Amino acid sequence: MYSLEPTPLEVSKALAKRHKSLRKKLRLSQKEMAERSGVSLGSLKRFENTGKISLEALLKLAHLSGRLKDFDSIFQTDDLSEVEKLFTNK
Repeated sequence: MYSLEPTPLEVSKALAKRHKSLRKKLRLSQKEMAERSGVSLGSLKRFENTGKISLEALLKLAHLSGRLKDFDSIFQTDDLSEVEKLFTNK
């Protein structure tokens, strides 16, 4: 299957890369970030290396980084008219 949209794996890896860059700008080691966020060091390392992380852990990291508000726009239902057309038989 081909798509112009990025895959979930590509998005998660890009998030991990941006997170790692932000962590370094904040001058936090992986150990410090894990301790301060409540996310295990193993989970943080796995996220930065593979992009895989639980939603709860991702939100904790975002909170510590001052980026939790970035999630406010996810799944907004402001204009679903185009999406609704996909599920109607008209």
